[in-house]
Amino acid sequence: MYSPFWAAWGHRTGGTRPRVDGGLPPRVARGQHPSRLRGGRGPPRATTGRKVPEPHPPGAELWLGPTTAQGPGGGPGQSRGPNASPDSHPEDSPRLPEGPLFLPHLPRPRRAPVCPCRPVCPALPRLAWCGPVPPVTRRRGEACLEPSWYFLQTPLASRGATGTMLGLGRLTFVLLAAAATCALAQQAPPWTEDCRKSTYPPSGPTYRGPVPWYTINLDLPPYKRWQELMAHKAPALKVLLNSMKNMINAFVPSGKLMQLVDEKLPGLLGSFPGPYEEEMKGIAAVTDIPLGEIISFNIFYEIFTICTSIITEDKQGHLLHGRNMDFGIFLGWNVNNNTWVVTEELKPLTVNLDFQRNNHTVFRASSFAGYVGILTGFRPGLFSLTLNERFGTNGGYVGIIEWILGKKDAMWIGFIVRSVLENGTSYEEAKNILTKTKILAPAYFILGGNKAGEGCVITRDRKQALDIYELNPKQDIWYVLQTNYDRWKSPFFLDDRRTPAKKCLNRITQENISFATIYDVLSTKPVLNKLTVFTTLMDVTKGQFETYLRDCPDPCIGW
Repeated sequence: MYSPFWAAWGHRTGGTRPRVDGGLPPRVARGQHPSRLRGGRGPPRATTGRKVPEPHPPGAELWLGPTTAQGPGGGPGQSRGPNASPDSHPEDSPRLPEGPLFLPHLPRPRRAPVCPCRPVCPALPRLAWCGPVPPVTRRRGEACLEPSWYFLQTPLASRGATGTMLGLGRLTFVLLAAAATCALAQQAPPWTEDCRKSTYPPSGPTYRGPVPWYTINLDLPPYKRWQELMAHKAPALKVLLNSMKNMINAFVPSGKLMQLVDEKLPGLLGSFPGPYEEEMKGIAAVTDIPLGEIISFNIFYEIFTICTSIITEDKQGHLLHGRNMDFGIFLGWNVNNNTWVVTEELKPLTVNLDFQRNNHTVFRASSFAGYVGILTGFRPGLFSLTLNERFGTNGGYVGIIEWILGKKDAMWIGFIVRSVLENGTSYEEAKNILTKTKILAPAYFILGGNKAGEGCVITRDRKQALDIYELNPKQDIWYVLQTNYDRWKSPFFLDDRRTPAKKCLNRITQENISFATIYDVLSTKPVLNKLTVFTTLMDVTKGQFETYLRDCPDPCIGW
């Protein structure tokens, strides 16, 4: 009787030809011997076997499964199952092959089989250890599947491999070795280094160049505010969007996903807060880029921002705020120059923005041309604010999906930062808004004020604040530092920027903190890494705002 189970696990032949079971039934996996499925109660004796007669193809010498079922003890005189024969002989039992990966009591090929029909891991066809089986013709009428254990047991040469196919054990070893290497890279040169000194004013191989300034006139209609800037930056934005489309199309080759972006996202307009809709429409018009792609460009900043932010207070109570903007992880790796594709293409789009009303500065920010939200900025004389992504299972993806499906009771994190910078009148007011407003994605808000003690990290989930960690120089908390992990938890072992940054700040001491020494901290690997786009330094009291494009030459860790 034909069984789909056995067809999926082994090799079934038609007519009178004997059947070879190529895998363990479920009870065997639980410790039950296959003989019990045929009525026996004990394992067969491991001796020799007999060869399969023709009409199997020449060279396909297989060993049959057990032809006897012994009693509980497996020895003479024990009870036998219905498949047992009175004249069965020890030579009728298969010999047990050796090797740590072979599953005992199963038939195995003596040499490479001739009749496998397709890969044994159809659900994972690209995994190395599942690679193609030797190409032969399927015999008519046969359900021909090579058992998966064959790929664990048979040598590479005998199954026609090219040498690139890895066994499961080898792949596991490679992955563990890679993880260990990355972990060690966080702790040892040349991927990390002792605290840098004298890197400010910026120069040398880690300094890409200055960031240009543009004015955004808030007195203009939203549709026209970005026209001057985007007229200069449209070519660079098209390059970035083209790279993003290529990466998306690599996963969805039909192009339907990008078609949905172009056709469906504009239909979501009407639910963005404030002037942001009209601003995105104006950007699309001046750049001649589809509005759906401009919207997607503004959305993806909600989920790919990986940063380091620091607020310090010196002995005189003067506050400084610094940050590295790290962006573009897993968004394309250029093997020719060891850089992240999107990270490099964001650097020409990096701009300093002076938002003005009535010819007076309202706030200043570092951002990317085409993005109408803000992630880094300050309101002169009042407060400074940076945003770091907070990872979580209930993260930005969930909030964005809910928003697309119609649940629009939460703020985009880039938009709430801009709103606070544009309308906030004090440190306490900004802190209250950032603590209580429902947001689309979990985040860390790093907020600094203009007087002693006004500095904090607000740890947010989407609905509420989980923690507010504040400066307290009286208890020797003269700086707050935030990467992308909750301060009460250890950082991910492959991404520990917190420990080296704290080590460098503690060496500097409160007496010596300045723009120069903060820049030194942010220039020390792995705080500076392949994802770092720019470094920003802010002094709210003095009105100083400086941004520098960064590079991390090899050897440099990827994040």
